[in-house]
Formats: sequence, structure tokens, C-alpha cells
Amino acid sequence: MFLKRGLQLSALPGVSLGYRTPAFATERGNLKLSLNAFSFNAALRSGDVGIEALFDFCSQQGFAAVDLTAYYIQDYPQVPPDEVLFGIKKMAHHRGLHISGTGVRNNFTESDPLLRKAEIELVKQWVVAAAKLGAPVLRVFAGPRLQEGMVWEEMAVLVVEACKECAAFAANYGVIVAMQNHNEFIQTAAQVDQIMAGVDEEWFGLVLDIGSYSQHDPYEEIQKNIRHAVNWQLKENVNHYGTQKPVDLPRLMQLIRDSDYQGYLPIETLGPGDPFEKVAGFLARVREAMG
Repeated sequence: MFLKRGLQLSALPGVSLGYRTPAFATERGNLKLSLNAFSFNAALRSGDVGIEALFDFCSQQGFAAVDLTAYYIQDYPQVPPDEVLFGIKKMAHHRGLHISGTGVRNNFTESDPLLRKAEIELVKQWVVAAAKLGAPVLRVFAGPRLQEGMVWEEMAVLVVEACKECAAFAANYGVIVAMQNHNEFIQTAAQVDQIMAGVDEEWFGLVLDIGSYSQHDPYEEIQKNIRHAVNWQLKENVNHYGTQKPVDLPRLMQLIRDSDYQGYLPIETLGPGDPFEKVAGFLARVREAMG
């Protein structure tokens, strides 16, 4: 686990591999709540809510961080000038917030080599931007659902190759490239495991989306994949064999406490309604479950 989530500190003088002992993880998991900006997707895209107002809300609610998806940053998909990125970083700092991650929309299953190369370049450009933002994680997707005639295993080879290249590049900037299981190309824990085993890079991990396991019991799937998690999307519902059901937060939190995961737990609310009210309500339930 250590080698997937941290630097190889054993090579440094006076630093041991006792990074995360089971006793520490069980007794005092260092878990911090973040807000995934997609919770305000419609308001951010329409301009009704800006990044500064979002940060103000997160600060008022006591979030430790914001997962600021790149869609909401000026000029996306182009990377904006440094002063924009540094301004966002300073804006968050002055509100006591970290940027727990950012993310792009990409497709690594693109069969055309030139188009797939462009997708990889998009990710690389935002790796650099993530480093400037101070975001430790850049979320990526594998790709959309298979079209008729496609073979999952063949497309997975393309995903693995692209993720390996991006993760090796990201290592130079101290950014973890993290694939989200998004119930599109990737739908099961076994598929996550296959991609992870194929990529096998230090600076690669999983954004564990609890709402996107649709083929099997979602809690069993979550438990199987926690070992890969470097960030999360905690949603109001899980996809229980294709049916949306409210997440069992006490059960979920116990799974997390029983794992060795430490770090940010970004929450995300979806669907109609006032995002300020929806986020505040879900945040209260998550905090209650965390104890």
C-alpha cells in the first residue's frame, strides 16, 4: 500500500517505512472532508455561483478542502495563465481551504492514435496545472461505455498504456493521476483491479466513486477497491444492482475505518434542488456517521 500512495522514503536517511501502521489507521484514521465542486455544476456553469462564492460556502461549512474540477476554471479545456491558477490557490488559502484535487474529462479508449494522443496531452497539461494549484490528485476517466462490437479487454490495453504514460509524467510534478470508476467503461471492482495491475505506477491511484458500482453489491465492491483509493466521491446514493438507494453511511464509514485509507473524503450531491441546502444536509449526515 505504501508504495502506491507515497514516496519511496526508505531511500532517504532516517526515514522508515512505518508510514501507516495498522494500529494507527484503526485507532485514528486521519480523515478530512472536502467538497467536490460538481455538486454546484449547474450553478457554476451558468455563472450563478463563482469559484470565490463556492470557497466562501465551503469555509463557512467547515470543509477542509475543495475538489475543484477543472471544468469550472477559466479557459478549460485550455490551461489558463499562471496568475489565474495561483489566484485560485491564494483564494482557497485565505479561506483556510486546501485544493484536494481537480479533474478533467478525457477518453483513453479513443481508437484513433492521434486523437488518443491529444487526450493524453490534455491530461499532461492539467497535471502541470494541478501542481500549480497545489492539488495532489488529478482525476481522469477511462472512457465511455463500450459501443457495439468493442471488446473490453482490447480497449483496456489502450487505457492502461495511456494511464502509464500520464502517471510517469505526473511523477515529475508530484501529482497523482487517479482514475475514477464512473460506471461507464469501468463498472466493477474487478475491472478496477485489472486496470490498476496493468498500470502499476507509483503515481497512479483510484478516485473511488461509491455511486458507480452497478453490477454487484456496492459495499463489497468498495471494500475490494479501497486499497487503491487516493481520493473519493462520497455520494448520497449507491447504485444497488441498477437501482439508486440511499448510502448506508455508518456501514461505509466502517469500511473506510477498517481500511488503511487516510486523507480527504470529498462529498458530492447530485440531482435537482438548491445545492447549498443539499450539500449542507448531506454534510451533516456524513459528519454524524463519522462520529
